[in-house]
Amino acid sequence: MNLLGAVRYRFFLYAGLLPYLLGAAWAYGMEKSFAPGVFWLGLLGIVFAVVGVEAFNEYFDSRLGTDRVFNPDDADPVLGWALRLGAAAFAAAAAIGLALAWNRGWPILLYMTLGGLAAVFYVGPPIRWAYRGLGEAMIALSYGPWMTLGSLHLQTGRFSSGALLASLVPAFLIGALAVVNEIPDYHQDRLVGKRNLVVRLGRQGGVILYLAMASLGLAVPVLGALAGLFPARALLALAALPLLGLSAKAALGSYEEPRRFVPAVRYAVLAYVVATGCLAIGVRSGQ
Repeated sequence: MNLLGAVRYRFFLYAGLLPYLLGAAWAYGMEKSFAPGVFWLGLLGIVFAVVGVEAFNEYFDSRLGTDRVFNPDDADPVLGWALRLGAAAFAAAAAIGLALAWNRGWPILLYMTLGGLAAVFYVGPPIRWAYRGLGEAMIALSYGPWMTLGSLHLQTGRFSSGALLASLVPAFLIGALAVVNEIPDYHQDRLVGKRNLVVRLGRQGGVILYLAMASLGLAVPVLGALAGLFPARALLALAALPLLGLSAKAALGSYEEPRRFVPAVRYAVLAYVVATGCLAIGVRSGQ
């Protein structure tokens, strides 16, 4: 297991950065406020936080044997360096967060604390959100409202109900992505006691939940535009609909066969990227 394997780049690009960019885009387009220096410093803090999340997840999954339950000799266990990397990355993220809070206000501490509790204890003891059926909710909240509104507050110092609604797009879609990603690991997760939503609902129930959450995510831009809270260009997010359709077709036809299920996950990732990225482009244009 090497560093690049432990710190998976899809989370830099898809999970962590896009909601942060959405919050900044809302500030720029809808609130007419943008501070480049604060933006880049906050982005650096997000990068450190995501490194910490991935390193901790790899370390604790390795210790618990989640990824090697059927083939214990196929992968080397992640050693203490991953735990040290995670701790160092979280410390760097916290230092940046404290500096930003000193300059931009105490709500930054709130968003940082909520995100930190979700990240450190996602698979880490003693809470282990992912083992209690709460991991998907923690992911949705962290990469939805907390990330987007935290980014917005850095720029404006204010809360926005419109931005909260916009944050539900990445929240529902990343939550849906977490669910669909668990379906191929159903048996492994059951054997190690990881009582996530797919283990609780079964693989077919997991597919239904995934499609419901993803559909809600793509309904949000329509609701926001109809309510006059989003500019019409926010409907660009609906460009993800064909990708969701392809994912749904693959998921419904192969949820009992993990190897054939891979396209469902890939299309779900692309749908998240396209929807959140296009929404950010749409709100950046302003009303």
